[in-house]
Amino acid sequence: MVNYTPHQSRYFAEQIQLKRPQSSFESIASTISGVKVDLNPHQVDAAMFAVKSPLSNGAILADEVGLGKTIEAGLVLSQYWAERKRKIILIVPASLRMQWRQELEDKFYIDSILMESKEFNRLRKNGSINPFEVSNKVVICSYDFASRKAAELKAVNWDLVIMDEAHRLRNVYKKSNVTGNRLKNALSGRKKLLLTATPLQNNLMELYGLVSIIDDHVFGDAKTFREMYVAVNNTEIRNRNLRKRLHSFCQRTLRSQVTEYVRYTNRIPILQEYTPSADEEKLYNFISDYLQTDKLYALPEGQRTLITMVLRKLLASSSFAISGTLNSLIERLNNLLLGVESELDIEDYDTIDELTESFEEEHTTAELIRDREGIMQELAQLEEYARLAQSITENSKGENLLTALHKGFDETEKLGGKRKAVIFTESRRTQDYLYNLLSNNGYAGQIVFLNGSNSDADSKRILNEWKDRHKDDGRVSGSRTADIKAAVVEEFRDRASILIGTEAAAEGINLQFCSLLVNYDLPWNPQRIEQRIGRCHRYGQKNDVVVINFLNRKNAADVRVYQLLDQKFRLFSGVFGSSDEVLGSIESGVDFEKRIAGIYQKCKTSDEITQEFDELQEEMAEAINEKMTQARQTILENFDEDVAAKLKDCQTSTVASMDKYTRWLYYFFLMHGAKRVEPLDQLRFRVDNDGKFKIYNLDWKSAETSGEIFLRKDDKLYSAWLDEANKTELSPVTIEFDYSGNKNRHIAFFDSHIGLKGMLSMDKVSYEGIGEEEHLIFTVKCDDGTLLDEELINSMMELRGTVVGNCQAESDSFIRFRQELIAYQQQQVEENNKKYYLEECDKLDAYSEDLKEGLKRELKDLKKAITEKNKEFRASTNLPLSEMLEIKDELEKMKKKRRTMERDINKREDEIDEMNERLQDEIREKLKGNSKITHIMTIGFKIK
Repeated sequence: MVNYTPHQSRYFAEQIQLKRPQSSFESIASTISGVKVDLNPHQVDAAMFAVKSPLSNGAILADEVGLGKTIEAGLVLSQYWAERKRKIILIVPASLRMQWRQELEDKFYIDSILMESKEFNRLRKNGSINPFEVSNKVVICSYDFASRKAAELKAVNWDLVIMDEAHRLRNVYKKSNVTGNRLKNALSGRKKLLLTATPLQNNLMELYGLVSIIDDHVFGDAKTFREMYVAVNNTEIRNRNLRKRLHSFCQRTLRSQVTEYVRYTNRIPILQEYTPSADEEKLYNFISDYLQTDKLYALPEGQRTLITMVLRKLLASSSFAISGTLNSLIERLNNLLLGVESELDIEDYDTIDELTESFEEEHTTAELIRDREGIMQELAQLEEYARLAQSITENSKGENLLTALHKGFDETEKLGGKRKAVIFTESRRTQDYLYNLLSNNGYAGQIVFLNGSNSDADSKRILNEWKDRHKDDGRVSGSRTADIKAAVVEEFRDRASILIGTEAAAEGINLQFCSLLVNYDLPWNPQRIEQRIGRCHRYGQKNDVVVINFLNRKNAADVRVYQLLDQKFRLFSGVFGSSDEVLGSIESGVDFEKRIAGIYQKCKTSDEITQEFDELQEEMAEAINEKMTQARQTILENFDEDVAAKLKDCQTSTVASMDKYTRWLYYFFLMHGAKRVEPLDQLRFRVDNDGKFKIYNLDWKSAETSGEIFLRKDDKLYSAWLDEANKTELSPVTIEFDYSGNKNRHIAFFDSHIGLKGMLSMDKVSYEGIGEEEHLIFTVKCDDGTLLDEELINSMMELRGTVVGNCQAESDSFIRFRQELIAYQQQQVEENNKKYYLEECDKLDAYSEDLKEGLKRELKDLKKAITEKNKEFRASTNLPLSEMLEIKDELEKMKKKRRTMERDINKREDEIDEMNERLQDEIREKLKGNSKITHIMTIGFKIK
């Protein structure tokens, strides 16, 4: 049987390992080859945009919601990881930390560490000077934690900083924005990737703020930016200028531009109306009136607003939820009678810790008088409410859940979805009630739980079984929080029909396999609702998602809240859910929640409720600023006619590069003893070892379906065989390639060139400078003058080959040709570096002009002020002499300042030019690099 040669193996090893320019399709293909991601062209385009210039300080990826910015960032991160640039940190909202960790692990096979106080202190205790300094793990932390640890953050020389939901920092230009300024200073000079669907919401200064986080040398100072771009009349010219300044580091893709590649599913709402029983309504009114009482002893001082809001939410959840909390209030009042100040237990509300952080302590003007009689009256009141709550054994909303689930399952199955539902509640006691209710009504044994603790027996069993299943595949992280989520989600996916989750279930899990979602309790925070629905209605969902909500028609405030969420925020229907403009208009969902809670607390009549909600809707209409929406479209969105053609080209190039890279991997393994597996048109192979064998698959989807091994770059076999290929000495030989004996392939060129002979030389040009890149140079000369391009060389190297003798020496003309090709490639690297350099020069020149413009405007403002002061002096003839002299003195001081500014302005402009030159010198220094040429092999070849 004809074998492959070491030269062919080395050819494929070089192709696989080559450090291609970061922004090339081939480099992306190398990155993609080891990840489990279904890529769309806009995501590849965004990732390439983010890494296109080695001199850039970063980029803003501002795709509309639902286009997979996480995947785009994951590709960039994977690119850095593959290049061994592994000091990487992800700064994200606290609620998204686990989701990011899971995405990195599941899709990109990259390990990470959640850096929070407990982990930070543990590492410190174990001797780590700076716990952020970790090896071979991406650090993930929240914005608040990163801000608190700014000093430690600054001490690490990060290769890449990724900030998700980066619009949280858009007010960094304000000194009052403590978190933003701490992070900006701590991460100055580090390469950053900012992810946000709303980089510009209410004010152009927000755009200035985000850009300054990436690079302080884009625009002048905040005052100059405001004068040049905000306080202008000609917005068309302004927008055009801003677009030009931003085009090199801000990219935004619209959902409407990618419909050819991305299949979007709909949200289909079902509203289940219900009427509470007389006792339920009585309980609601009792507690609502109680919470509106001026003085309450059961609620701890400084926390009344927070606890009132939580109690109202528990009251709306179920009688069981409020019943347990009433007992806690009663216990606190009993303790007060004994002279003991006790904590109030409201752990039933799953996100109480997160909510507490968003509420400031309320300051009371005077100490609350301990009125024993008042406490006893309140105690008697609460005991009456508690007895009423305990007497309620059935909830109208719960009974209606059975009807709603039946409707939801029918609709989901009609739409092609699986018979699975996730039910969200804000209360753990309600979770227990729903478990019993559903178990007693036909769903016993089909239900799983997810909450902040999962300490029940079923959850423990599920976790232990999951650990046993995955003990050898690296899925077990050691973190109980992460592992229990993974275990419960897998149980729900593979065996259960219903997942009942508290808010903890809305964080960091993907439920694309489920397309029925029930909001048993409806949060007042629209961002929280979007997060819930986004667990199912997300990138990768194959079916329309049915969303069930409940509405108590007898409660006027509930009706208005639902209308607001449904009609204004458009959360429950349509293809995309809430728009960026609407959801982004809320700076903080918790603040919006507080506003709703305030209406419930303040209003006692339907008219009052109507008036308050009308005012809130008016405020929202103002917040959704049409001018800013138009500015965002003009400045950030890509309206080029050829955007579709660009994405088409991107897809074609990526697929071609992927196919090529996958074939290189396939043939490299065949050349090291792997065996083909039927059917031969699939890229699978078998590796035998000590009588055992493994089947590897280069297609992750096919591997998952078949249970075969998806080949990853960290596979020991992969690195061992590459090592072997790299160490093999290659002497000049002649190789006979067997095309005629290959019955499975037909290549038109070789069909007509049987007997073709020639010489092939392979060199590698390595460049080390601001970045690292390598290029393979092929010098080919056929005896009959036929030309071979790289694609044909590749096809030839895939044929089985046999060494049939030595290779003749290279002629002088062949050597000259080799040197010319190498020189040309070096020139191309030089040209690319020149392009990067000129881009940076343009940016710095524009920055310098902004600074100079600021100086001129400062002088112009002073001259204007002098004119006004002159008018004031001329009009002061009726004033006492002392006041006239005072005005004159001010005028002379202003004139003196003007003369000084006029005299110094040239000097200050020179200083700006010197600073510009200094910055450009730094760039030139970075660009200094070394080229190294390595000769890989020279072979003679014959096609048989």
